[in-house]
Amino acid sequence: MTPTDLQPTPVIDETARLLTEHYVFPEIAKQLADLLRQRLAEGAYDVGSAEELSRLVTADLQSVNNDKHLRLKHHADPVSSEEGAATLESIRRDFDTSLGGAPRVELLDGGVTVLELAPMLFPLDWAAEPLSAALTLASRAQALIVDLRNNRGGDPDAVAFVCSYLLDERTHLNTMHWRGGERSEQSWSLPHVPGARFGGSKPLYVSVSGDTFSAAEELAYDLQQLGRAVVVGEPTRGGAHPCKGWTVHPHLEVTVPTGRAVNPVSGTNWEGTGVQPDVPCPAAQSLDRAHALALARLAD
Repeated sequence: MTPTDLQPTPVIDETARLLTEHYVFPEIAKQLADLLRQRLAEGAYDVGSAEELSRLVTADLQSVNNDKHLRLKHHADPVSSEEGAATLESIRRDFDTSLGGAPRVELLDGGVTVLELAPMLFPLDWAAEPLSAALTLASRAQALIVDLRNNRGGDPDAVAFVCSYLLDERTHLNTMHWRGGERSEQSWSLPHVPGARFGGSKPLYVSVSGDTFSAAEELAYDLQQLGRAVVVGEPTRGGAHPCKGWTVHPHLEVTVPTGRAVNPVSGTNWEGTGVQPDVPCPAAQSLDRAHALALARLAD
């Protein structure tokens, strides 16, 4: 891409408009829109590539409250102008190459099973079948480790779906409060699931890392706050705001959080702080640590 191909002004104008109209925190949206316009006027965005512009704008978008869901994302291939299409196109490739987001179910010594969910929790209309198959297979384990170390987020409905296999009863998991505070939406586990449940009484561990993000963090946090799982590993990245994406250039997509999560147990969420592990250890050691904890628990 040559410098003449990239005109920063329409990108910044549209990004500022979307922020102002949709960001869950209107006061911060105004601050950020003013900052972007100021930086544009100063020539800070006079760069020759969409990739460089995305890096600069994302740094400015996250400079006020470090909201990691607030981004100008670069896509190497041109993307659709339809709302949300850019993200769907990119994650579909990952879905097709990861067994639908459940790439590993492995039986370890002592009746302990590892279920890896990665690289993300895909839209439930895609992922319900592979998730159900993996969770049903894991239901026979004596203890279960859910590995989220390489999971970058995804669909809150998929979070509720997974939780439904790990609990015995329909349970309130989370509430999303949308911009303006006039509308909220509760998330509950399902009363019935296809396949067999692992259930709510056998030992459950969740392995996390500094790369675990967004909906994967919600899965770990929900289970932790309910007292259902022991979280093992590193503090997670800290992104709790659901977002939408809009294409603002053939290679650029702005993602804007439109709501905030509130856990019914803690009354707050993991934004900015990450999910704090119950058993801290390096992520590379977390599976071995969780396995040892599970074996000790089963021995008791």
